Amino acid sequence: MPSFSVQTPQRTYLAIVERGCAAGLARHIPANTGKIFVVTTWDVWDLHQAHVLNALAGRPYQVVFFPGGETNKRLSALEAMAEQLMSGGADRSSLVIAFGGGIVGDVGGFLAAVFMRGIPVIQVPTTLLAQVDAAVGGKTAVNLAAGKNLIGSFHQPLAVLIDPGLLATLPAREYRAGLYEIVKAGVIADAPLFDFLETRRAEVLAQSPAALDHIIAAAVRLKAGVVTADEREGDLRRILNFGHTFGHALEAETAYSRFLHGEAVAWGMNVATRLAADAGILAPSDAARITACIDSYGPIPALDGLAAGPLAARLKLDKKTTGGVVHFVLPESIGRVRITSAITSSQALAAIRACLPQ
Repeated sequence: MPSFSVQTPQRTYLAIVERGCAAGLARHIPANTGKIFVVTTWDVWDLHQAHVLNALAGRPYQVVFFPGGETNKRLSALEAMAEQLMSGGADRSSLVIAFGGGIVGDVGGFLAAVFMRGIPVIQVPTTLLAQVDAAVGGKTAVNLAAGKNLIGSFHQPLAVLIDPGLLATLPAREYRAGLYEIVKAGVIADAPLFDFLETRRAEVLAQSPAALDHIIAAAVRLKAGVVTADEREGDLRRILNFGHTFGHALEAETAYSRFLHGEAVAWGMNVATRLAADAGILAPSDAARITACIDSYGPIPALDGLAAGPLAARLKLDKKTTGGVVHFVLPESIGRVRITSAITSSQALAAIRACLPQ
C-alpha cells in the first residue's frame, strides 16, 4: 500500500494511494468524534453513496450537498453549508468528510477550517485531478469574481484516501483534465514521470490499473514532499503553480464556465513554456516535448474569441503577485523549473498571443 507522509506544523498525516482504501474510512475517524458530515455533490452521491455507507461501518452521518461547479464556489454557498451543519447539531467535536472532486475538497476543507474556528476534515477525492493535487496539502478556498481561490485557509486533513478505483465512473474529459496536473508534476520535478507519460500514453488513456496507479503515486509522492518542505507556499511550494498563473486568469476571464481546471492549467503550461523558450530559459527541443505531451492528452477546448489584453491584465490578480509584480513558474528543462519575476508585461502578452488562434 503506497502511503506518503505529509509533515506540517499543523499535523502529520498520510496520503494513501490504494485501490479500495476508501472502504477503510472508518479507521481514520478519531474515537472522540461527534457528528459526521459528508460534503459532496448530487452526482457524486448518486454514483458512490454505497461506498460511504459501507465505509462508515454503521456510524451515523449527515450529507451536506454542495451545488457543484466553480461558479458556486463562493462564500454564499459556504454560508449555506455552515447553516446546514448548525441545523444538524454540529459542534467542535464534529468531522467533515470531503467526498468528491477538487472543488468539493476545496469547499469542504474550507468549511471545516472556518466552522467554529476549525474542525477536522478527511479528504476522499473522487476525480483524478483531486487525487493527484487538490486533496493533498491543505489548501482550501473559495472564489471571488476577481479571481480564483482568493479567500481561503491552510487546513490540513486528518488523512487523504486516494482510491483509483473510484475513477472508473469519471467522464473522459474529467479524466484528461486530471492528467494535465500529472504532466505538470513531471515537468516541474520528475523527468521519469514525464517520460512515462510520453511513452505509455495508450495505457494511461485506457486507465490501465498498473499505469494509472503508477502515475498517481508518483504525483502524490512529489506533492507530499513539496508540502512537507514548504507548507504555506513560502518558496518551494510555488513550483506547483506551473501553468496556474495563466490558467487561473483564463478561468476567471471565462467566468469559470468554459474550461475545467486541468484544461486551464494545460493552456497555462503552454503559455509558460512559450515564455521560457522565448526568454532563452528552455531549450526549443524541451519546449516541443512539453507542448506535444500536453497535446497528446487532448483535446483541450480552444481559446476562440478571447483577447490577449484582458487575459494579461488578469495575471496581476493572481495570488502569487506581490507589489504588482507577477511571478511566473517557468521550465528550465524537463524536471526542473524556476520562479521568476523578470518577465515583462510585453513578454507575457506576446506569449499569450502566440497561443491564441491566429
